[in-house]
Amino acid sequence: MLLKIPQVLNKAQVAAGKELLLAADWADGNVTAGYQSAQAKHNLQLPESSREAKQLGDMVLQALAVNKLFMSAALPLKIFPPLFNCYQGGQSFGVHVDNAIRQVLGTPVKVRTDLSMTLFFSEPDEYDGGELVIEDTFGAHKVKLAAGDMVLYPSTSLHKVTPVTRGRRLASFFWLQSMVASDEKRSLLFDMDMAIQSLRQQVADSQEIVQLTGVYHNLLRQWAQT
Repeated sequence: MLLKIPQVLNKAQVAAGKELLLAADWADGNVTAGYQSAQAKHNLQLPESSREAKQLGDMVLQALAVNKLFMSAALPLKIFPPLFNCYQGGQSFGVHVDNAIRQVLGTPVKVRTDLSMTLFFSEPDEYDGGELVIEDTFGAHKVKLAAGDMVLYPSTSLHKVTPVTRGRRLASFFWLQSMVASDEKRSLLFDMDMAIQSLRQQVADSQEIVQLTGVYHNLLRQWAQT
């Protein structure tokens, strides 16, 4: 499932985030790359332990915690602390797949990467290129969203970032381990949840809606890992 989640951050949060990012000290993006990714990765990244990364990461996580669309689609169990990158001057990230396991810096905590996320801080007209291209069974999907919007997609997907030939592309990227490891099962639960919510907006609660809600929770109970 590839899903756009609009306005994860509001305009004020985006502006504050961009101010911090533009004033920060950046490092080579290969600091968090695996062997395969390091061959294709050409960008800048905020050090994970930096004050800016921690401050902005907390802001992103707090926004996601109250985002109902994100919670329904992702069913998060563990979220890797958000990272932040910058592409400029022709920088890009060639085709790759994300590492299956990520260890949180300075802790024994490991996160299985079921879902990948990119949250945009730059507006699309502020840079040329820089599309996130995600491949699935239906082909390649180009993603270039408004600042504050986020895309959620399976970490098993091949993906790349095209060269940024003008301006600067600022974004947050991170991963999560879902309570439901299967993308297919997560998609079914998400579709059912969205349908139930839509029905509730159209009609008052009925016995059928209550029964469908019970089916949703019984499936989640059967499939969830906690």
